[in-house]
Amino acid sequence: MLSSSSMMMLRRFCCLSAAAVPPSGSVNSQKKRLVFMGSPQVSASVLDTLLNASAAPDSFFEIAAIVTQPPSVRDRGRKLMPSPVAQLALDRGLPSELIFTPLKASEEAFLSRFSLLEPELCITAAYGNILPIKFLNIPTMGTVNIHPSLLPLHRGAAPVQRALQDGVRETGVSLAYTVRKLDAGPVISFEKMELDDHIKAPELLELLFAKGCSLLIRELPSILDGSAKEKAVSQDESKATLAPKLTPEESWLSFDQEAITLHNKVRAFAGWPGTRAKVSIFDPVSSKQIEIDIKIITTRVSSSRNSRGNEILFVEGALVFPCAHGTALEVLEVQLPGKKVVGAAAFWNGLRGQKITTLH
Repeated sequence: MLSSSSMMMLRRFCCLSAAAVPPSGSVNSQKKRLVFMGSPQVSASVLDTLLNASAAPDSFFEIAAIVTQPPSVRDRGRKLMPSPVAQLALDRGLPSELIFTPLKASEEAFLSRFSLLEPELCITAAYGNILPIKFLNIPTMGTVNIHPSLLPLHRGAAPVQRALQDGVRETGVSLAYTVRKLDAGPVISFEKMELDDHIKAPELLELLFAKGCSLLIRELPSILDGSAKEKAVSQDESKATLAPKLTPEESWLSFDQEAITLHNKVRAFAGWPGTRAKVSIFDPVSSKQIEIDIKIITTRVSSSRNSRGNEILFVEGALVFPCAHGTALEVLEVQLPGKKVVGAAAFWNGLRGQKITTLH
């Protein structure tokens, strides 16, 4: 684990290591100055597309700076690593002094240096930090956010996950101006997407940000000439719903709920924090019984009705978990603590005749 002094040094390198900011005259005055704000891998994909577009001979904008989350400790090696967005920016040759990593966007030192850039537009994509009024007043053409939901539905930190948890059959991505109220700004454009019963949150998140990036590239001319503000539509507050951040405490499955509810939760919580279940394993030979926690990775709703109490069966390649109102959840992949993900058949064979039941 790195010392606090080492962490600060790396943070300064990736953020405010050089107080100097290129004066406005040092950049191409005919190109609009954009600042990109994002942190996770889906944001890095958006940044990569914007950098490619800005490098085109006929491009009318340039990426003047990046704002992202500070380096964090990741992986088993406990290494302090830059965010995926910061890493991509460094890999693409952006000067480190133009990669800002404030703990909060309200920091005075950050706002002071940021304002010296004289940005005309900010683009946010899963940045992960609340933007104060002082920040929002700096870009002359405003701040535009790629939000992976059909606003005003699913405002908040986990729109994709909460949409899947709700079992929606249609979602989408919105391009909206950022205002002080969470995800409540006028919508410039949006694109819908039909959902099947199997897509999980990580895959859907990637698809929606890809669509959102295409939407942004298409709308950038109108955003930068100001006409987007005239056509942007105010959100209907009466239809607004919230999508709060996921918590590890929510990851437990309760089999007193119907199978469809649990299946949707497994899809929504895939990746992080995942979904877990408590089960009891009974050995009829030794009469010993143990309780274990298992991660539920992939599921589907059974077409058959359950009538076997709380006993888990193995039917046609799936572990069949009894659920509420006679429904059943077919579990196709599981993971034991400290082990790799395995298919239902491999898990069942490992039981060697032991009986397994659900615990609520």
